Amino acid sequence: MATSVRATGGGSPPPAAQPPGPSAGSGPGSRRQRPSGRSGLRSTLYRLDLKAVPYLFIAPFFLTFAAFGLFPLIYTGWLSLHRVELGGSAQWKGMENYTSLATSEFFWNALANTFTIGLISTVPQLLMALGLAHLLNYKLRGRGFFRVAVLAPYATSIAAATLVFAQLFNTDYGLINTALGWVGFEPVAWESSKWPAQIAISVIVTWRWTGYNALIYLAAMQAVPQDLYEAAALDGASRWRQFLSVTIPSIRPTILFTVIVSTIGATQLFGEPMLFGGSVGISGGSGNQFQTLSLLMYEKGWVTGALGQASAIAWVMLLLLLLIGGVQALITRSHHNRDLRRSRRTSGLAGQMRKKAGS
Repeated sequence: MATSVRATGGGSPPPAAQPPGPSAGSGPGSRRQRPSGRSGLRSTLYRLDLKAVPYLFIAPFFLTFAAFGLFPLIYTGWLSLHRVELGGSAQWKGMENYTSLATSEFFWNALANTFTIGLISTVPQLLMALGLAHLLNYKLRGRGFFRVAVLAPYATSIAAATLVFAQLFNTDYGLINTALGWVGFEPVAWESSKWPAQIAISVIVTWRWTGYNALIYLAAMQAVPQDLYEAAALDGASRWRQFLSVTIPSIRPTILFTVIVSTIGATQLFGEPMLFGGSVGISGGSGNQFQTLSLLMYEKGWVTGALGQASAIAWVMLLLLLLIGGVQALITRSHHNRDLRRSRRTSGLAGQMRKKAGS
């Protein structure tokens, strides 16, 4: 059988027909092609936006902290190992500044004053804050006004509040001694005696910070589920029992937070005793009866010019705060572990009861 071949215009046979399928450039290999210049720049900018921009946002904080927090801390530690006076050069002394503090009666007196003032101001302050928060947690008429009123002392200037209380506790013409005279008591030397002066300073601190802590406790109390109170009421618990058995355990982390913050504030107490003492406020009274660690540090650094000893006091305060924070962290962990064991024991008992009920 003869086969005729139809020649094309050039005399060559027609091209073979290609099978249907994806066209050239549309296969899997085409996806691996290098992107164009604009798309490559766009993908690079996208990767930089994901990885680098977050660091740019947080960089101002870390730069500020390094300049005004970390560097002064390290530099103060360096100064504490030297003998430095205002306008003079530093001389290496090693641990001599710390050993001199260990044998200084002024340091131990300031440490004891800091502890006692912190104790008699922090404990009543937090207890009163708990009571105020518990009252403000109820639906009282004018509740918003009372919440603003308890915060007003915190918004008041330390200088203004301390000067007012210094007049109230004045030995000669103060209102406190006048009121004590009305009921037959002798005038109290609030400024020159040790314990009266410390009590007066503690009153100032308590008045200033009670409302602030009360609002913190109030915010924590409002987050407690109402079902717990309803269940306690059905079991016959009174309001006082509900406060002890429901409210206090529920806001325990907040209480520990306020204890830590109040302890730090008591350790750094400076403005109230200095302004209360007037002309002898820096030395904590005529007999150093209410001189705190902060006042002693200020006196060493800017009155006597011993910057090395002042830096050593600052680092001792830091170590004390770290020690107190570590103890409170251990207490928090122990409470957490105890609650965890109690919840596991409760869940185990509930599981056994369900098994018995099922059998």
